[in-house]
Order: sequence, then C-alpha cells, then structure tokens
Amino acid sequence: MNTQSISELVLLPAHALAEKIRLRDVSCREVMQTYLAHIERFNPVVNALISLQPADELLAQADERDAQLARGQYLGWMHGLPHAIKDLSLTQGIRTTLGSPLFRDYVPERDGIMVERIKAAGAIIIGKSNTPEFGLGSQSYNRLFGATGCAFDPAKTAGGSSGGAAAALALHLVPVADGSDMMGSLRNPAAFNNIIGFRPTQGRVPFDDAADLFFDQLGYEGPMGRSVRDTALLLSVQAGRDARAPLSLPGDGSEFRAPLARDFKGTRLGWLGNLGGYLAMEREVLPLCEKALGNFQALGCTVENAELGFSPERLWECWRSLRHWALANSLGKAYQDPAKREWLKPEACWEVENGLRLSAGDVFQAAASRSDWYRAINRLFERYDYLLLPSAQVFPFDKQTHWPTEIAGHSMDTYHRWMEVVVPGTLSGCPIANVQAGFNAQGLPMGVQIIGRHQADFAVLQLAHAYEQVSQWFARVPAPVLAGAR
Repeated sequence: MNTQSISELVLLPAHALAEKIRLRDVSCREVMQTYLAHIERFNPVVNALISLQPADELLAQADERDAQLARGQYLGWMHGLPHAIKDLSLTQGIRTTLGSPLFRDYVPERDGIMVERIKAAGAIIIGKSNTPEFGLGSQSYNRLFGATGCAFDPAKTAGGSSGGAAAALALHLVPVADGSDMMGSLRNPAAFNNIIGFRPTQGRVPFDDAADLFFDQLGYEGPMGRSVRDTALLLSVQAGRDARAPLSLPGDGSEFRAPLARDFKGTRLGWLGNLGGYLAMEREVLPLCEKALGNFQALGCTVENAELGFSPERLWECWRSLRHWALANSLGKAYQDPAKREWLKPEACWEVENGLRLSAGDVFQAAASRSDWYRAINRLFERYDYLLLPSAQVFPFDKQTHWPTEIAGHSMDTYHRWMEVVVPGTLSGCPIANVQAGFNAQGLPMGVQIIGRHQADFAVLQLAHAYEQVSQWFARVPAPVLAGAR
C-alpha cells in the first residue's frame, strides 16, 4: 500500500469543509482536485463509485462555483462539494443504470426531486454510487460494475442497497452521501461501514420517480454521513414539501439545520433485541449491541427489554406480500418479455412471480396488517420514547456470496430473510437512524437502529447525536485502508 499522506481536506467533516469553502479559505477547484486524486487512489479498493464524470468537466464546474462565490453568490451549504448520487436516482445527463444490464445506456432527461435539490444547494455531481440490481438485496453487486467491498475488509460486502454510498463515505471519497431504504438500505450498509444512516419518516423526502405516487410507500430516499450533524445537514436539503409528490410532508427542511444538542436524562428506551428469540443472529451481534446500550445509559436514559406486542411472523408475511406486489408492478413488463427476463437476476424474477400470484384481497390484507402494526408501535411509544434494535443479523460477509443462506445454523428461506430485523422499522413508516455499535473480534462493524415516533425525525437525530458524543466510533476506528496510509 502506498503510504503517502492523505489530504486533510478530504478528512474534514462535511460541515467544516463547507464552511472553509463559504469563507473562501479553500477554492472549489482545490477541493475537487483533492477529492478526485483521493478517489483515484482509494476507489479501486472497494469499487464504491461508478460512472465517474470527466475530470476536466468537473473542474470546470468547480471553477464556476468559485466564480459564483467571487460574485457574492452562495448557493447553500453544499456549494462546491463533490457528490455522488446513488445509482437508483435519476440524474440528468449522467447514466442511471439501476444496477441492471437493461439500463446500461440509460441517460435520464431530468433529475429526480432529491437530485434537483442537491444541485440547487451547490453540489457538483461527480458520478454515481454502486447498488445491487434494482436495489434488491443488501449486497451491492451487479453484472455491470461488480461488487462493492466493505471499507473495513474490502473482500467482504459493503451491504446495500446503498453499499456504494456507505463505503465511499467511510473511505472519505465523498463528504456526504444520499441513499434510499426499502429494506434497510440506509441502515444495513451504514452498520457495515461504521457510519450514520438515516431513514426518514414516510413522506419527509419527496419522491416522484415511481409510476405510482400513492400506494407503494415502502421505500424512501434519505441521507448518510460520517457524523450525525453532516447527516442532518444533507436531510435539510433533501426534505420538504413538493407538489409533485402528493404524500410529501409540509416544511422546507430548515429544522434539520438547528443545533442537535439536547439533554436525554430520563428518556425511556425499549430494547427489542432479537424479538424474543425469533430472529437468528450471528453469535457476536447481540452482545455487541447490548454493550453499546451502555452509551445510552451514560446519557441518563433508561433502557428496558421490550416486547414487540405484534406477531413477527405476521409482519414478515405482510412485508413479503407488499414487496412482491410492488416489484411485480415495477418489473412486470421486463419479466413478461423473454428477451429482457434473461437479464433479470433470479431474485427479481422470484419477486415478480410471487407478486403475480397475489389477489387484490391479498394486497388489502397485507395493507391492513401494516396498519395494525402501526397501531401496535404507537402503543409501544406510549411506554417508550424510542425503540432500539440491531441494524443487521450478520456481520459483513464474503462479497462473492450473493446472500447468506443460514445464520447460526438457521436456514434462510429467501434471499432477504437474513435482513428481517429491519422490517418492523420499514413497515412502521417511522424515522430510524443507524448508529455505530462497535466491532467484532475480526474488526467488522455493527450498528443499532434508533426508531422514533412518526414524524419525530429531528428528535431521532438528536438522540443519535448525543449517542455519538459518547461513543465516537468513527473517530476512534478509521477504516484500516486509510489508517495504514496516513
């Protein structure tokens, strides 16, 4: 490994780098040059960033950002920051493959709402971050770009589907990162790479890329960062009402720029663990997460063992039906065309085939089960202020393995059963943060989910921030690749 030093510019927190740009202590050109050199050096280690744009074009955009500052024109806190968009989100003029050979040459004519907002805040889009095919599965591999490695062991998976974003953040290839989360995709890869991931409340970040804007409410876009403050600042750009997304929540995102410090003495936390023995977990996951609970207690919180109060089997069946139905509709046309079907991975075909067998009554019953779960979690919030769960059931595994077929001797009957721990949070529609829980004996990271009341996004970020001040996992344990290069 080349041991030349790493630039302090890329090591700065995103908010600190943004302030240096705003004050013109550093030029946008210098920031871009430094990041591009860092990407050239370290991206091949993990294969996190894809579809990178030509350096001369990016430097020209950086020069324009500098010219804007010289004219007194400051676009926002992301002014001049290099940024890579997850490869599921539309980017005008930059190909959006969705990790699928069917879209290898697809160049959108418009940006998605979130991308519009990130650009309007001054960011320069340098390319995309890698994701599994159509975002299916928490392992970021596909036939176009290959697999993304974990920042703490590049031979293992970075998780997914925001795996490229998470690994890029952990290796300082980007200042902050966007992602999306249907089944833990902002939580699992954040846990696997020792960073922060935040799944917002349903409707917090408007989304208009889907054909259906009303019924399919399982997945949302959101922010990731190396710190909670940076994560909240990106959410301040992403969040806010947009008429093109009819279920988007009121507001303009400005609340997420407020100070995060808060006293949590007496806050009641419910620890759900492995759901009373229902979930299979690798041996070190629960002890590691339970040890991390001490950081909440150090804040003055009380932590109690909590029961779900709802059948986890019913949650799983509800989840499967709603996901099958959504994917049968989004991928159904490709599946019906034999020439296109051969380019769909087996897991995508399995989802569609199961979805096509569902009746309207089946989908309604699944939606009713989700509604009953929402009522149940609200009852839990009558006793607890926040709920806690591990962010994953396994540690990062070999990236050549598509998905774990067993955990601790328990067979996994689907390609995503090993991620079941994220389903209660997803189906609740509530805000959820992944915070770092520490490392196992092999030096692989794990995380804890903080679930808050519906629309209490800022409160969840405040608790995550307070936890971060005590634990300091990102500062204490840098990715070994970087640690060895400094």
